[in-house]
Amino acid sequence: MPVEKIALITGANKGIGFEIARQLGEQGSVVLVGARDEVRGKAAADTLAGLGIAAAPVRIDVTDPASIADAAVQIERHYGRLDILVNNAGIAGGFTGAPSEATTDDLREVYETNVFGVVSVTNAMLPLLRRSDAGRIVNMSSHVGSLTLNADPRSPFANLNMIAYQSSKTALNAVTIAYAKELRGTPIKVNAANPGSVATDINHHRGQRTPAEGAVIAVRLALLDDAGPSGAYLSEDGDVPW
Repeated sequence: MPVEKIALITGANKGIGFEIARQLGEQGSVVLVGARDEVRGKAAADTLAGLGIAAAPVRIDVTDPASIADAAVQIERHYGRLDILVNNAGIAGGFTGAPSEATTDDLREVYETNVFGVVSVTNAMLPLLRRSDAGRIVNMSSHVGSLTLNADPRSPFANLNMIAYQSSKTALNAVTIAYAKELRGTPIKVNAANPGSVATDINHHRGQRTPAEGAVIAVRLALLDDAGPSGAYLSEDGDVPW
């Protein structure tokens, strides 16, 4: 019998995160439903359990170091290792004006979750991931983080200019490469997943794809075999230009 994979997904009580948890669970992983709100996290885990998935809630606020440390202790106590980390939690932030009108606080609000939170969670979980035979880290990025696409006046993103959110995803891509470089030569692979334009709370459900569709690439990267890439920026259609 293959050993069950232990997977932590942040922001997993709804949207793409919930779908990643569901799809990983359906493929035999034990899914740890990371959520800031204990009640919502438990409700999501209970829903997954009702589908026959091995699921447990883990309270984790990616902007709170104490919460992250507690989550790592809890995972170590109950499972002893971590095989998959999906850094899914993310926000768009409240600022939607022109870049020249942005304040550093506008950017800091978004970076706290989308960039600093990813670094904090990854660092806390790395000792557990190092105990895995095939650790996988998936960072949920976006096409809007691509400098190549956003600099191209012919791109679908040419008129989108959300300085806080877009730059946070570009920074997340750089973070992904940095960890992939550090972990080169180990069994751990680190990649950025691009789910496409998914209808979720972050875009007021204006996306064209469902959360289930958006989760597919993250699940694929979470379950990569040894021949899979590390330090890549991928959508279902293949490589995304940096």
